Amino acid sequence: MNNLVLILGVVVTLGLLAFAFAGPATGKAANRRLSAVKIRHSDSVDAKLEQQMRKAVAARKPISFTEGAKMSVPDRLRLRLQQTGKKWALNQYLYVSGGIFAITFAALLIRGAPTTLALGVAMFLSLAIPHFAVSYLIKKRINDFTVKFPEAIELLVRGLKSGLPVSETLGVVAREIPGPVGEEFKIVTEKIKIGKTMEDALQDTAERLGTPEFQFFVITLAIQRETGGNLAETLSNLADVLRKRAQMKLKIRAMSSESKASAYIVGSLPFVVFALVWSVNPTYLDGFFTETRLMIAGGVGLIWMGIGVAIMAKMVSFEI
Repeated sequence: MNNLVLILGVVVTLGLLAFAFAGPATGKAANRRLSAVKIRHSDSVDAKLEQQMRKAVAARKPISFTEGAKMSVPDRLRLRLQQTGKKWALNQYLYVSGGIFAITFAALLIRGAPTTLALGVAMFLSLAIPHFAVSYLIKKRINDFTVKFPEAIELLVRGLKSGLPVSETLGVVAREIPGPVGEEFKIVTEKIKIGKTMEDALQDTAERLGTPEFQFFVITLAIQRETGGNLAETLSNLADVLRKRAQMKLKIRAMSSESKASAYIVGSLPFVVFALVWSVNPTYLDGFFTETRLMIAGGVGLIWMGIGVAIMAKMVSFEI
């Protein structure tokens, strides 16, 4: 019974944390639908032009950006490992997770922790540490890509204005821009050389990166191919929009940094204090693993902490 209460509290807490850091709310989709209705019934020239662009995109080959919803767990892990830019295999990821589990479980047992607690903590750390490490590398690489991407678009604009075709300017970007941008454009040019169309090569990269900035770029090329016009001017406007978008992200990050720091401190302080007290005097907290009342109180506390972390995460989470 005691173990069941403890496991139930941990599962509920992890579920609340997963819900807190889940994807964007459905209200965003409702706003998009409302915007589409306004565009259809508007008489302004800009609205009609946007409606024509939407029709042009809908009439062409659809671009479906993969978000992992229909992928199996191993394929999703492989995609995440590819997004880091490292040449890591899935079996290496599993070996690291297994090693963390074995080391943590053995260390807690040697320390004198109960078997249930050691098993739960080892399982949590073996799943959390590799996941957050990969997420950190993905985020870092995406940020590096986003910073250099407007510069790559401007290089494309200069190449187009000088008379080079689009495929040739992609190769120039791959050679001249260092970091993730050059790597991704190099992959695109290599796929084009082996027979893939530029559209399919860019779509594959967009699905792998999953960044809105690159999706804007692919959609811009698709619209220009359907509607015509000055591609260099369109890409120049896109580079300006992406720079302003990056500035807005930095402004939001600066304004929400204090709230995020407070959320991190308040959310982690009870667990840090519990771990420090348990490391100094384990017998003082043994009741949380043996007595029913204390286990129930601990489970309720975990649930309320999970609710608080979920609320704070939603409050400091902004989307552009």
